[in-house]
Amino acid sequence: MKRVFIGLLVAAGLALVQQASAQVVVVDSTTALPPDPLWKRSFKAGLNFTEATLSSNWRGGGVNSFGLNTLLNAKANYKLDAASWDNEADLLYAFVSNKGQGYRKNLDRIFLDTKYGRSLSPHWDTFVSLNLLTQFAAGYKYSKDANGNERAQILSSTFAPAYVTAAYGFEYHPTDYFKVRLSPFAPRLTIVGRNQRFMEALGDRPYGVRPGHSTRFEVLAAQVLAEFDKDIAKNVNLKARYLLFANYGDNFALRRIDHRLDAGLTAKVNRYINVALTGIMLYDYDQDRGLQYSQGLTLGFLYTIQNYSDDKK
Repeated sequence: MKRVFIGLLVAAGLALVQQASAQVVVVDSTTALPPDPLWKRSFKAGLNFTEATLSSNWRGGGVNSFGLNTLLNAKANYKLDAASWDNEADLLYAFVSNKGQGYRKNLDRIFLDTKYGRSLSPHWDTFVSLNLLTQFAAGYKYSKDANGNERAQILSSTFAPAYVTAAYGFEYHPTDYFKVRLSPFAPRLTIVGRNQRFMEALGDRPYGVRPGHSTRFEVLAAQVLAEFDKDIAKNVNLKARYLLFANYGDNFALRRIDHRLDAGLTAKVNRYINVALTGIMLYDYDQDRGLQYSQGLTLGFLYTIQNYSDDKK
Protein backbone atom coordinates (compact mmCIF):
# COMPACT_ATOMS: atom_id res chain seq x y z
CA MET A 1 0.00 0.00 0.00
CA LYS A 2 2.84 2.41 0.83
CA ARG A 3 4.55 1.75 -2.51
CA VAL A 4 1.24 2.30 -4.31
CA PHE A 5 0.82 5.67 -2.57
CA ILE A 6 4.32 6.84 -3.54
CA GLY A 7 4.01 5.46 -7.08
CA LEU A 8 0.75 7.29 -7.71
CA LEU A 9 2.19 10.51 -6.33
CA VAL A 10 5.27 10.29 -8.57
CA ALA A 11 3.09 9.61 -11.62
CA ALA A 12 0.95 12.64 -10.83
CA GLY A 13 4.05 14.78 -10.40
CA LEU A 14 5.42 13.70 -13.77
CA ALA A 15 2.10 14.53 -15.42
CA LEU A 16 2.13 17.95 -13.80
CA VAL A 17 5.68 18.70 -14.98
CA GLN A 18 4.85 17.54 -18.51
CA GLN A 19 1.78 19.76 -18.73
CA ALA A 20 3.40 22.76 -17.04
CA SER A 21 6.32 22.59 -19.49
CA ALA A 22 3.97 22.76 -22.48
CA GLN A 23 3.44 26.02 -24.31
CA VAL A 24 2.15 28.83 -22.09
CA VAL A 25 1.66 32.50 -22.77
CA VAL A 26 1.90 35.59 -20.61
CA VAL A 27 -1.57 36.91 -19.89
CA ASP A 28 -1.99 40.62 -20.65
CA SER A 29 -4.41 42.89 -22.44
CA THR A 30 -2.84 42.29 -25.88
CA THR A 31 -2.66 38.49 -25.80
CA ALA A 32 -5.25 36.51 -27.74
CA LEU A 33 -6.13 33.34 -25.83
CA PRO A 34 -7.75 30.22 -27.29
CA PRO A 35 -11.32 29.70 -26.08
CA ASP A 36 -11.68 27.47 -23.03
CA PRO A 37 -8.61 25.16 -23.36
CA LEU A 38 -8.92 21.55 -22.17
CA TRP A 39 -5.74 21.97 -20.11
CA LYS A 40 -5.54 25.12 -18.00
CA ARG A 41 -1.93 25.63 -17.00
CA SER A 42 -0.31 28.23 -14.77
CA PHE A 43 3.15 28.80 -13.32
CA LYS A 44 4.16 31.26 -10.63
CA ALA A 45 7.68 31.83 -9.24
CA GLY A 46 8.82 34.35 -6.65
CA LEU A 47 12.13 35.43 -5.16
CA ASN A 48 12.07 37.86 -2.23
CA PHE A 49 14.88 39.38 -0.17
CA THR A 50 15.25 40.97 3.25
CA GLU A 51 18.46 42.66 4.34
CA ALA A 52 19.81 44.86 7.13
CA THR A 53 23.32 46.30 7.49
CA LEU A 54 24.43 48.24 10.58
CA SER A 55 27.60 50.23 11.08
CA SER A 56 30.00 49.16 13.82
CA ASN A 57 29.06 52.24 15.89
CA TRP A 58 25.28 51.91 15.49
CA ARG A 59 23.79 52.67 18.92
CA GLY A 60 20.25 51.53 18.16
CA GLY A 61 21.19 47.87 18.59
CA GLY A 62 20.60 44.91 16.30
CA VAL A 63 22.70 42.74 14.01
CA ASN A 64 23.43 42.49 10.31
CA SER A 65 21.05 40.08 8.62
CA PHE A 66 20.10 38.65 5.25
CA GLY A 67 17.02 36.69 4.31
CA LEU A 68 15.68 34.90 1.25
CA ASN A 69 12.14 33.75 0.50
CA THR A 70 11.37 31.59 -2.55
CA LEU A 71 8.06 30.23 -3.81
CA LEU A 72 6.86 28.19 -6.75
CA ASN A 73 3.32 27.25 -7.70
CA ALA A 74 2.40 25.24 -10.79
CA LYS A 75 -1.04 23.99 -11.84
CA ALA A 76 -2.25 21.80 -14.69
CA ASN A 77 -6.01 21.25 -14.70
CA TYR A 78 -7.90 19.21 -17.31
CA LYS A 79 -11.65 19.43 -17.95
CA LEU A 80 -13.73 17.58 -20.55
CA ASP A 81 -17.48 17.12 -20.13
CA ALA A 82 -18.08 15.56 -16.68
CA ALA A 83 -14.45 14.50 -16.11
CA SER A 84 -11.74 16.63 -14.52
CA TRP A 85 -8.13 16.07 -13.43
CA ASP A 86 -6.47 18.76 -11.31
CA ASN A 87 -2.76 18.83 -10.37
CA GLU A 88 -0.85 21.31 -8.22
CA ALA A 89 2.66 21.77 -6.85
CA ASP A 90 2.96 24.44 -4.13
CA LEU A 91 6.51 24.98 -2.80
CA LEU A 92 7.79 27.54 -0.28
CA TYR A 93 11.17 27.98 1.39
CA ALA A 94 12.64 30.87 3.39
CA PHE A 95 15.66 31.44 5.62
CA VAL A 96 17.35 34.23 7.51
CA SER A 97 21.03 34.59 8.39
CA ASN A 98 21.85 36.80 11.39
CA LYS A 99 25.42 37.81 12.19
CA GLY A 100 26.69 35.62 15.01
CA GLN A 101 23.88 33.09 14.65
CA GLY A 102 24.26 31.81 11.12
CA TYR A 103 21.64 30.35 8.80
CA ARG A 104 18.19 29.45 10.14
CA LYS A 105 15.10 28.57 8.12
CA ASN A 106 11.72 30.09 8.96
CA LEU A 107 9.35 28.80 6.23
CA ASP A 108 9.42 25.39 4.54
CA ARG A 109 6.65 23.63 2.60
CA ILE A 110 6.21 21.02 -0.12
CA PHE A 111 2.60 20.37 -1.12
CA LEU A 112 1.79 18.13 -4.11
CA ASP A 113 -1.79 17.30 -4.97
CA THR A 114 -3.59 15.38 -7.71
CA LYS A 115 -7.36 14.93 -7.94
CA TYR A 116 -9.66 13.16 -10.42
CA GLY A 117 -13.31 14.20 -10.34
CA ARG A 118 -16.67 13.51 -11.98
CA SER A 119 -19.34 16.18 -12.07
CA LEU A 120 -22.64 15.45 -10.29
CA SER A 121 -24.18 18.92 -10.71
CA PRO A 122 -22.95 22.44 -11.55
CA HIS A 123 -21.53 22.87 -8.03
CA TRP A 124 -20.85 19.31 -6.82
CA ASP A 125 -18.29 16.66 -7.90
CA THR A 126 -17.32 13.25 -6.63
CA PHE A 127 -13.55 12.79 -6.48
CA VAL A 128 -10.53 10.71 -5.51
CA SER A 129 -7.29 12.50 -4.60
CA LEU A 130 -3.74 11.92 -3.42
CA ASN A 131 -1.53 14.56 -1.80
CA LEU A 132 1.84 14.92 -0.13
CA LEU A 133 2.68 17.48 2.57
CA THR A 134 6.30 17.66 3.76
CA GLN A 135 9.40 19.92 3.82
CA PHE A 136 12.77 20.49 2.18
CA ALA A 137 15.25 20.83 5.06
CA ALA A 138 15.88 19.94 8.69
CA GLY A 139 14.35 22.05 11.47
CA TYR A 140 15.93 22.77 14.87
CA LYS A 141 15.00 24.02 18.31
CA TYR A 142 17.57 26.50 19.63
CA SER A 143 18.29 26.86 23.35
CA LYS A 144 21.18 27.36 25.77
CA ASP A 145 22.78 24.77 28.01
CA ALA A 146 23.80 25.19 31.67
CA ASN A 147 27.01 26.95 30.61
CA GLY A 148 25.21 29.47 28.43
CA ASN A 149 26.33 27.88 25.18
CA GLU A 150 23.76 27.69 22.41
CA ARG A 151 22.70 24.23 21.28
CA ALA A 152 20.44 23.01 18.48
CA GLN A 153 18.11 20.04 18.85
CA ILE A 154 16.78 18.50 15.64
CA LEU A 155 12.97 18.54 15.39
CA SER A 156 12.42 17.46 11.79
CA SER A 157 14.33 16.64 8.64
CA THR A 158 14.02 16.32 4.88
CA PHE A 159 10.85 14.32 4.15
CA ALA A 160 10.40 13.79 7.91
CA PRO A 161 7.64 14.16 8.71
CA ALA A 162 5.92 13.54 5.38
CA TYR A 163 2.18 13.03 5.17
CA VAL A 164 0.73 11.10 2.21
CA THR A 165 -3.08 11.17 2.17
CA ALA A 166 -5.51 9.43 -0.19
CA ALA A 167 -9.01 10.91 -0.01
CA TYR A 168 -12.39 9.93 -1.43
CA GLY A 169 -15.53 12.04 -1.26
CA PHE A 170 -17.33 15.08 -2.62
CA GLU A 171 -16.20 18.56 -3.65
CA TYR A 172 -18.35 21.70 -3.48
CA HIS A 173 -17.28 24.61 -5.73
CA PRO A 174 -19.90 27.39 -5.73
CA THR A 175 -17.53 29.94 -7.34
CA ASP A 176 -14.26 30.03 -9.30
CA TYR A 177 -12.30 31.17 -6.25
CA PHE A 178 -13.61 28.87 -3.49
CA LYS A 179 -13.94 25.11 -3.15
CA VAL A 180 -14.08 22.57 -0.35
CA ARG A 181 -13.47 18.82 -0.38
CA LEU A 182 -15.36 16.61 2.08
CA SER A 183 -13.70 13.21 2.49
CA PRO A 184 -15.30 10.74 4.94
CA PHE A 185 -12.60 8.18 4.00
CA ALA A 186 -9.04 9.55 3.91
CA PRO A 187 -6.29 7.09 4.93
CA ARG A 188 -2.96 8.78 5.76
CA LEU A 189 0.63 7.55 5.88
CA THR A 190 3.05 9.46 8.14
CA ILE A 191 6.75 8.99 7.35
CA VAL A 192 9.58 9.99 9.71
CA GLY A 193 12.41 7.60 8.81
CA ARG A 194 14.65 7.07 11.85
CA ASN A 195 12.38 8.51 14.52
CA GLN A 196 15.03 8.16 17.26
CA ARG A 197 16.62 11.32 15.85
CA PHE A 198 13.73 13.39 17.22
CA MET A 199 13.08 11.66 20.55
CA GLU A 200 15.30 13.94 22.64
CA ALA A 201 13.24 16.99 21.67
CA LEU A 202 9.81 15.45 20.99
CA GLY A 203 9.51 12.41 23.28
CA ASP A 204 9.22 8.70 22.48
CA ARG A 205 6.47 9.05 19.82
CA PRO A 206 7.58 11.83 17.45
CA TYR A 207 4.73 12.74 15.09
CA GLY A 208 2.71 9.83 16.50
CA VAL A 209 5.13 7.14 15.24
CA ARG A 210 5.92 4.38 17.75
CA PRO A 211 9.50 3.60 18.83
CA GLY A 212 11.29 1.27 16.42
CA HIS A 213 9.01 2.26 13.52
CA SER A 214 9.56 4.65 10.62
CA THR A 215 5.93 5.11 9.56
CA ARG A 216 2.39 5.32 10.90
CA PHE A 217 -0.60 4.27 8.80
CA GLU A 218 -4.03 5.68 9.78
CA VAL A 219 -6.61 3.84 7.68
CA LEU A 220 -9.93 5.00 9.15
CA ALA A 221 -9.84 8.79 8.98
CA ALA A 222 -11.61 11.82 7.49
CA GLN A 223 -10.28 14.94 5.79
CA VAL A 224 -11.60 18.38 4.87
CA LEU A 225 -9.66 20.58 2.46
CA ALA A 226 -10.85 24.10 1.61
CA GLU A 227 -9.19 26.56 -0.78
CA PHE A 228 -9.75 30.28 -1.38
CA ASP A 229 -7.98 32.22 -4.16
CA LYS A 230 -9.37 35.68 -5.01
CA ASP A 231 -8.31 39.19 -5.94
CA ILE A 232 -9.82 41.06 -2.99
CA ALA A 233 -8.75 44.45 -4.40
CA LYS A 234 -6.99 45.75 -7.49
CA ASN A 235 -3.57 44.03 -7.67
CA VAL A 236 -4.13 42.39 -4.26
CA ASN A 237 -4.63 38.62 -4.07
CA LEU A 238 -5.53 36.47 -1.07
CA LYS A 239 -4.84 32.74 -1.27
CA ALA A 240 -5.56 30.34 1.59
CA ARG A 241 -5.68 26.58 2.11
CA TYR A 242 -7.26 24.97 5.20
CA LEU A 243 -6.71 21.30 5.95
CA LEU A 244 -8.48 19.26 8.66
CA PHE A 245 -7.62 15.64 9.46
CA ALA A 246 -9.46 13.47 12.00
CA ASN A 247 -8.74 9.85 12.94
CA TYR A 248 -11.90 7.80 13.62
CA GLY A 249 -9.91 5.82 16.21
CA ASP A 250 -9.70 8.94 18.37
CA ASN A 251 -13.52 9.16 18.40
CA PHE A 252 -13.23 12.69 16.95
CA ALA A 253 -11.90 14.10 20.23
CA LEU A 254 -11.60 17.83 19.50
CA ARG A 255 -8.09 18.11 20.91
CA ARG A 256 -6.84 15.34 18.59
CA ILE A 257 -8.19 16.78 15.34
CA ASP A 258 -5.40 18.26 13.19
CA HIS A 259 -5.82 21.74 11.69
CA ARG A 260 -3.50 23.55 9.27
CA LEU A 261 -4.02 26.93 7.57
CA ASP A 262 -1.62 28.25 4.90
CA ALA A 263 -2.34 31.81 3.76
CA GLY A 264 -0.67 34.38 1.56
CA LEU A 265 -1.55 38.01 0.76
CA THR A 266 0.24 39.36 -2.31
CA ALA A 267 0.15 42.96 -3.54
CA LYS A 268 1.64 43.77 -6.95
CA VAL A 269 3.69 46.96 -7.19
CA ASN A 270 4.07 46.41 -10.93
CA ARG A 271 4.17 43.46 -13.31
CA TYR A 272 7.19 41.83 -11.62
CA ILE A 273 7.60 43.45 -8.18
CA ASN A 274 5.39 42.45 -5.27
CA VAL A 275 4.97 42.65 -1.52
CA ALA A 276 3.92 39.38 0.12
CA LEU A 277 2.69 38.48 3.59
CA THR A 278 2.70 34.72 4.22
CA GLY A 279 1.73 32.68 7.23
CA ILE A 280 1.12 29.16 8.49
CA MET A 281 -0.94 28.14 11.51
CA LEU A 282 -0.82 24.53 12.67
CA TYR A 283 -2.38 22.48 15.44
CA ASP A 284 -1.31 18.84 15.56
CA TYR A 285 -1.70 17.00 18.86
CA ASP A 286 0.98 14.47 17.86
CA GLN A 287 3.51 17.29 17.39
CA ASP A 288 2.68 19.76 20.16
CA ARG A 289 -0.17 20.52 22.56
CA GLY A 290 -0.22 24.19 21.56
CA LEU A 291 -0.88 26.21 18.41
CA GLN A 292 2.12 26.63 16.10
CA TYR A 293 2.51 29.53 13.68
CA SER A 294 5.01 31.00 11.24
CA GLN A 295 4.84 34.38 9.45
CA GLY A 296 6.93 36.34 6.97
CA LEU A 297 6.79 39.72 5.16
CA THR A 298 8.84 40.18 2.00
CA LEU A 299 9.43 42.43 -1.00
CA GLY A 300 10.70 40.92 -4.22
CA PHE A 301 10.18 39.48 -7.68
CA LEU A 302 7.11 37.54 -8.86
CA TYR A 303 6.65 36.10 -12.36
CA THR A 304 3.38 34.51 -13.51
CA ILE A 305 2.40 32.83 -16.79
CA GLN A 306 -0.81 31.01 -17.71
CA ASN A 307 -2.78 29.99 -20.80
CA TYR A 308 -6.22 31.23 -19.71
CA SER A 309 -7.85 34.43 -18.49
CA ASP A 310 -8.35 34.74 -14.75
CA ASP A 311 -11.96 35.22 -13.64
CA LYS A 312 -11.31 35.19 -9.87
CA LYS A 313 -12.42 38.76 -9.26
